[in-house]
Amino acid sequence: MVKSGAPGPSDPTIVRYSTRTIAGAIVHVVEVPAGRGWVVSPAVAETVQPIEDFVKQQPGAIAAINAGFFDPENQGSTSFVMRGRRWVADPRQNRRLMENPALQPYLPQILDRSELRRYVCNAETRYEIVRHGAAVPAGCELVEAIGAGPQLLPQLTATEEGFWVERQGQVIHDPIGVEAQNARSAIGLAADGRVWLVMVAQGAPAGGLSLRSLAEVLRSLGADRALNLDGGTSSALYFQGRKFEGKLDENGRSASRPVKSVLLVKPEND
Repeated sequence: MVKSGAPGPSDPTIVRYSTRTIAGAIVHVVEVPAGRGWVVSPAVAETVQPIEDFVKQQPGAIAAINAGFFDPENQGSTSFVMRGRRWVADPRQNRRLMENPALQPYLPQILDRSELRRYVCNAETRYEIVRHGAAVPAGCELVEAIGAGPQLLPQLTATEEGFWVERQGQVIHDPIGVEAQNARSAIGLAADGRVWLVMVAQGAPAGGLSLRSLAEVLRSLGADRALNLDGGTSSALYFQGRKFEGKLDENGRSASRPVKSVLLVKPEND
C-alpha cells in the first residue's frame, strides 16, 4: 500500500514534504521515493488554471508543482508536453512565439530546450533530463515529457538553451533573470531513482534565489540532475490539500497566477 506524509520514521514508500529557509527564502521540498508506488507525470490544461485544479482532476494525486513555460497573453504553451505517448503541446503551434521578431535569433535554442522525460525500459520507469532533440535510449519507450529549462545540474545550461545571451560583455537576453533572486520551481533526480519537487517561495517581495543557488539546493538534497521549471508568478506547490505560492507583490501579498501545465505525483497504477 502506498502512503504519503511528513518526515518521520524511515519508510521507503512515503512521499515526504519538508521546508528549509535559505537566505530568507522558504524552500518547499517534496521527495518522491525510488521504486514502484508513485509516478511523476505531466498534465496540461486547455487554457490556464490554479495548480489545485490539476490535482482535483487527477484522482489519487497528492502533490503537484507548476511546470512548463507558457504565454500569458494567448495561454499557449511555449514548452513541449507529451502525455500518453502523444505530444499534446507544441510550441511551434504558438504563433506569438514563432512570429515574435525579438525571439527569432533564439528560436533554434528555444525549440530544443531541456525536458523531463519518463521512459519505460524493460517494464521499469526511468526519468531523465535531456534536450528535446535527444534520441530515446535503446530498449526504452518515451511515454511522457514536459519541457522547461535550463538544466541546473550537472551544470547550468542557461547559455546553451538561450536563457542567457551576452554580447561584448553585456547581457542582451535574460528572460528569466538567471542571476536574480526570485521565486523558483525545479525538479531533481538522483541516480538511485529518488525525485524531488522544489519550490522557492520569497520571504520578502524582492527575495528568492538565483538559478545557481537553486542548483546548490538540489545538489544538497542528493540530486545529480536537475531542471529549472517556470518561476516567478508561476511558482506554486501543492501537497496533500495545502497550496504554497512563491511570488509576493510589493505589499507582501501573494502574486501567483494560474498556470498551463504541472507535474503531478500520483499512484503508479492510476
